[in-house]
Amino acid sequence: MSFKAGPISPHIGSTIRGLGLSKPIPTETLKSLKAVWLERKVLIFPEQSLTPQQQVDCTRQFGELDKYPFLEGMDNMPYVAEVLKLPDETINFGGVWHSDTSYLKAPAAGASLYALELPPIGGDTIFCNMGTAYETLSDEVKEQISTLRGINTSNKAAVSKTREARLAKDTKTKTFTHTHPVVRTHPETGEKTLYVNEAHTLCFDGWTEEESQPLLNKLYQHARKPEFQCRIKWQPGMYVLWDNRSTHHYPINDYTGYRRLLHRVSIKGDVPT
Repeated sequence: MSFKAGPISPHIGSTIRGLGLSKPIPTETLKSLKAVWLERKVLIFPEQSLTPQQQVDCTRQFGELDKYPFLEGMDNMPYVAEVLKLPDETINFGGVWHSDTSYLKAPAAGASLYALELPPIGGDTIFCNMGTAYETLSDEVKEQISTLRGINTSNKAAVSKTREARLAKDTKTKTFTHTHPVVRTHPETGEKTLYVNEAHTLCFDGWTEEESQPLLNKLYQHARKPEFQCRIKWQPGMYVLWDNRSTHHYPINDYTGYRRLLHRVSIKGDVPT
């Protein structure tokens, strides 16, 4: 089984054609596909037809699975969470620039989304390459952040508001907080990445929020430069897999009045270093 990979943008994202994901990927093909995933960070597989179990089986080929802490799993499918926005809702789940679960001791290594119901237009997702973001920082800023650690929390107001309609019952009062290096080394590639994000990074360890905000804002604005991005225009049956250790993403909330449903499966990560 072979596949073709075509870049979506110069620095991030590839569209994969020639693979059906409903059956196991042969060993050598999977090895090649993982290499593309680690290099390009976001893989888009159009025109798939997957049951929840098949999405679980496919995603498991890229790592051990984990439950997402703020969404209920489906009945009998604990690893599959519904990412849903109803027509009468004005706020979309996770609608802030973020890296998933950076408030956990071991944040997610990656995740997959499978598109089931989409608005007629809108609802795209933007990803950015945090390796390129770090690489293109000035030497002065690299030196400034080289030993800093970021305090990451799950209850910052901007992101907490996006979860209100979908919170799992057992997480309504939970807050997760962990401290991670601002410059993270990818455990598989050795690439240095910028590891702070608007949704979850509260401040630098040993700094106040007020002291931290100017430098954090500078890093956020740099990381979100259009040249570091790719934009996913969802289509029904599209499966997207991303490396959460080296990307940020932003689901655009421009489709109020329409229903949008995707299934999400999370890949277990390790402690950032």
